[in-house]
Amino acid sequence: MSNRPGIRRPVAAVSAVLFVVVALVAGCSSGSGGSNSSPREAGPVAKITLAPENGAKKINPTAAASVTVADGTIDQVALTNANGKQVAGEFAQDKRSYKITEPLGYDATYTWSGTAIGTDRKPVPIEGKFSTLAPKNTVPATINIADNQEVGIAAPIILQFKAAVQNKAEVEKALTITTDPPTEGAWAWFPDDNGSRLHWRPKNYWVPGTAVHVSAKLYGLDLGGGNYGYTDLTTDFRIGRSQIVKANAPSHRMQVVRDGKTVFDFAVSYGEGNEPRNVTRSGLHVVTEKYEDFMMSNPPFYTNVRERWAVRISNNGEFIHANPESVSAQGSSNVTNGCINLSPGDAQAYFPTALYGDPVEVTGTSIQMSAADGDLYDWTIDWPTWKTMSAEDGSTSVVSATPVAPGPPR
Repeated sequence: MSNRPGIRRPVAAVSAVLFVVVALVAGCSSGSGGSNSSPREAGPVAKITLAPENGAKKINPTAAASVTVADGTIDQVALTNANGKQVAGEFAQDKRSYKITEPLGYDATYTWSGTAIGTDRKPVPIEGKFSTLAPKNTVPATINIADNQEVGIAAPIILQFKAAVQNKAEVEKALTITTDPPTEGAWAWFPDDNGSRLHWRPKNYWVPGTAVHVSAKLYGLDLGGGNYGYTDLTTDFRIGRSQIVKANAPSHRMQVVRDGKTVFDFAVSYGEGNEPRNVTRSGLHVVTEKYEDFMMSNPPFYTNVRERWAVRISNNGEFIHANPESVSAQGSSNVTNGCINLSPGDAQAYFPTALYGDPVEVTGTSIQMSAADGDLYDWTIDWPTWKTMSAEDGSTSVVSATPVAPGPPR
């Protein structure tokens, strides 16, 4: 603009120029062909990942359940069941994730709730649902040896299921035996008798003093046929001293050998053997239970006879027990119905020394112990055969004879 006197700038021309400039600026600010809308505001940056994913169904109750946040942290979170009870869980140290720390239930629905805060300080809701599978049945199981129990050197570990197991290999994978010192052993499936039965035994007798831990991760395990494991099982026990009963029928005597030394040498009487049912079976028996008083029956020979200091060594009715009626034959002849008879004093002396799992090695009779003699005949099976009874290779073998129901004392 000139400041020289006498020269004026036309006002109308200046207004026209300004109008053109404003129009051009207005045209450049449009995002879409002349629209006057403003840019959209950016959303929260935090990203939530749920496991299982929202809406998932038939989830195994042992599956991992968690919340993970990217570009943010978890402010608060809870997983609740249909009754509103919160499931236990824990945060990661950086609060970017949260995981459930207890097993979930079968046939249940769970709901996530909470809030995450993004790095942009904007909140994002944590929400979602999933449901767990509904088994046809849940199958309980038991372990034969209790926590802190001391057992003999021939004790097997027995896992008894209350129903048949189809997925035997999967069950074996869920089982762990830990021993100190290390012990070679193997699992073997036995014929079903009111449910599937699985035994673990060492290749040779346990080393005295061995510490044993058993873990059975059965909860959530698919047993087959719509059946699932009812609960996990564990037990910790210890192998006691070595005590072996040496029972040679032709000698009419029985030795008790503890830690390699003979502590008792008793005069006894074995089965008469006049018929198969009265033959004391040869083979490696195992002490399973004992009674200070026991009512014994073996029709037609006797019924409800009270016997003292009875130690069961087989489910076919064989005991080591006191029998005052056979004292005159003890040490000289075999006259019993299959049990090993001692004098009352000798039976009372032996009784407190017997532990579950002690081996009783019977020799010199005409019939060998077998599967037909009860449910604990583990040591009558040679080691190569025993290993074929595992399901690890998918071709489980089973001993041919079928266990019979516990018979009367003999």
